[in-house]
Amino acid sequence: MDPTVKGLAPSSQKYDGSTLRIAIVHTRWNETVIEPLVAGTVAKLREQGVKESNIIVQSVPGSFELPYACSRVLAASRVQATSNVQDLLGGLNFSSPRSGTPAPAGTSGVPEPVTVDMPNEPFDAVIAIGCLIKGSTMHFEYICDAVSHGLMKLQMDTGVPVIFGVLTCLTEDQALERAGVGKGANKGHNHGEDWGLAAVEMASHTRRWAQGRFN
Repeated sequence: MDPTVKGLAPSSQKYDGSTLRIAIVHTRWNETVIEPLVAGTVAKLREQGVKESNIIVQSVPGSFELPYACSRVLAASRVQATSNVQDLLGGLNFSSPRSGTPAPAGTSGVPEPVTVDMPNEPFDAVIAIGCLIKGSTMHFEYICDAVSHGLMKLQMDTGVPVIFGVLTCLTEDQALERAGVGKGANKGHNHGEDWGLAAVEMASHTRRWAQGRFN
């Protein structure tokens, strides 16, 4: 295994992710690398207590689209919490234990609209996952620079931690090892796990700092 493949040093503090809402935005380019990275990220978020319903995963074509997509995902998480939803399948009452029972029809015979509480907590962190592998042109350098600056600017502008999960590798083998699926006997280390841990830690820090607390 490449000796430069390293993982995140364990924190001396245990973080509880049970109240956190985390978004993952990943690319589809270099899918054989991206899939294990996303899986490793999600697994580590769950291990830290983040609820399944609070892990939102979105995909975009490539890394250049990550800053814009992360920006829009963060904005979307702030939409109004409650909306009047006309259930097209017969007015199911989602707030009732008998969620499979059609709601009573109105005088017109059409089921009454049902008020559904949608997830409304803004994201505590977003993890941007991509993989750039150097080719024979300057494309690699331009995209790396643009994506890095875009994601950094996003977290500074919004105050929401943006975890940089974009591999910038010189070869495909380097990328595979950093996704934990290397071709050799030693498969490497899945950096997605590090990003999941970083998201929970930074989200926890941010909540605490917002309350003027440092411990």
